[in-house]
Amino acid sequence: MDGVNARDAHYLEQAFSRLEICDDTRELIGGSYREIEFDLTLELDDGQRASFRGYRVQHDRNLGPFKGGLRYHPDVDRSHLRELAASMSWKTALNDLPLGGAKGGVTCDPRVLSKRDLREVTRRYVARLGNMIGPELDIPAPDMGTDEETMAWFYDAYGLQHGDQPAVVTGKPVALHGTYGRRAATGEGVALATSLAAERRGIDLQGATVAIQGFGNVASHAALRLAEDGARVVAVSDSGGAVYRSDGLPVASMKALRDEAPRRGDRPSVRDVAEGAEPLTSAELLALDVDVLVPAAIEHVIDEDNADAVRAGMVVEGANLPLTAGGSRSLEARGVPVIPDVMANAGGVIVSYLEWVQNRQGLRWSAEQVTDGMAQRMRASWRTLCDVADADDCGYRQAAFNIAVERINTAIALRGV
Repeated sequence: MDGVNARDAHYLEQAFSRLEICDDTRELIGGSYREIEFDLTLELDDGQRASFRGYRVQHDRNLGPFKGGLRYHPDVDRSHLRELAASMSWKTALNDLPLGGAKGGVTCDPRVLSKRDLREVTRRYVARLGNMIGPELDIPAPDMGTDEETMAWFYDAYGLQHGDQPAVVTGKPVALHGTYGRRAATGEGVALATSLAAERRGIDLQGATVAIQGFGNVASHAALRLAEDGARVVAVSDSGGAVYRSDGLPVASMKALRDEAPRRGDRPSVRDVAEGAEPLTSAELLALDVDVLVPAAIEHVIDEDNADAVRAGMVVEGANLPLTAGGSRSLEARGVPVIPDVMANAGGVIVSYLEWVQNRQGLRWSAEQVTDGMAQRMRASWRTLCDVADADDCGYRQAAFNIAVERINTAIALRGV
């Protein structure tokens, strides 16, 4: 299972044992279906020639076409994309979507490349993948370092080779066959998952204290929705540090001030826009005594070294893989419930699925229809997750793997693979 990160491998093995899955099928589920790596060489705006590495890891296709983000970041490599592609397979299966899992990226720094350079990188990426992507094969979406504009370039580049097919990629601008609600979907889903888990734990969200690591797209939308639902968001952070205010941060005004910046790199830090707040370090934010902690920024922020410092009553994984294997086991041992990323941040892939459905049918749904569709699916997934956790007497993450593996295994058996 080279494609599975150390944290998830433990839960995956437990699911395999519970279902008595044979070794051959274990390898089939745990490994990648296909991994693609290639060179992207182009002349930049400044006249220099540069070479970047492009990747697409396609993990599982038994439930449907591959689905997963496209990230542009200096640290992109194949082994990391393997982990993320596998995680997407568990997420789509858990949420009962007719999709598989994939992840792709380019090893580059989008902050130092011009718009023309990024557009050319995208076009060449699409060209190199050729017939290995498509509306019924593999459907990318935005991820770290990419956005709606990148997806528009992707859609256009694919159309030049294969004809106009909007369903080839999701996360597009609304004006170019995108869907209402996509930008906020992941954060809104995190807030909904927090609300559902709080209700089950007997936590009154009205006035509950919440600390959120991050204030990017996912974290800021989650913070805004939680604040609107009555929670007291007392801390958030970004790359410049964290801020804390005991009576709650002015989340709406903070987000508005940051959104006014014309470019992501020009946004003021949270410390510049959080009126009346005191500065914290990221480590101090993670250790706050709050009802709910939402790590919604980067990966591996809670590990075996700092998990004991976490004092939150519940942890909701807004980011992908924010807890390591050691961090996850430590919190479980202490009885701190963790809502796993495959449940908590599934709003994004659910709305991506709804965009794909609209594109294939030539329809445009209202924002309300999309939001309701996402909420219905997340509520159904949460009910199933709780039922399995109770029936199997296990934590939420193990229950998520039990559900995902059983669904994928059933598809493999029915296909006769």
